[in-house]
Amino acid sequence: MEMRRVETEEQLREIVKEPPRTAWDKDIARIDEHARTIIAHSPFVLLATADADGTCDVSPRGDPAGSVLVLDDRHLVLADRPGNHRVDSLRNVLRNPHVGLLFIVPGMNETLRVNDTAALVSDGPFFDDLVVQGKRPRLAVVVEVTELYMHCAKAFLRSSLWQPDTWPDRKSLPSLGRIAKDQMGLKVPAKVIDAGLALDARTNRY
Repeated sequence: MEMRRVETEEQLREIVKEPPRTAWDKDIARIDEHARTIIAHSPFVLLATADADGTCDVSPRGDPAGSVLVLDDRHLVLADRPGNHRVDSLRNVLRNPHVGLLFIVPGMNETLRVNDTAALVSDGPFFDDLVVQGKRPRLAVVVEVTELYMHCAKAFLRSSLWQPDTWPDRKSLPSLGRIAKDQMGLKVPAKVIDAGLALDARTNRY
């Protein structure tokens, strides 16, 4: 496939002109009262990390709204909940502390972008505040804010993400069991895999 590559920032700026000064000035590099409000109402955050060689990963993190703790104007904490034990994000943090966070509030088209350096901790005075459904996390990620700003609504408006009438019929999409069976070449029926996944989701949420 023949493509015209953009390989320098000069080439990029020939296509996309410099933004107004306000686009840069909106970065306040601290957790102010508005950011605290959004973080407190966000049950879902995307955590972006990278390995030492720059290989990137994005992990969804979900908890009841208010579960991400703000320690002060520069630091916040995310609990690490049980998953598939690959710990891709955590291994990346150990090798490369730079992370990016995107806080999402249901029904809100604007998002909060936070770029930080992170540290992995196994205990601290705030761990009791990370308990959900009686479960205390074994690990948490402490992030130090270096950039913080609001991201505009255009992506959510273009995608109509919060409009149910634009959502596909779930039956038109394959189940995770079907995907796992086909991608991994499993001999087990998809419905059996789905039943096991559903049971695991119900009994091992925290």
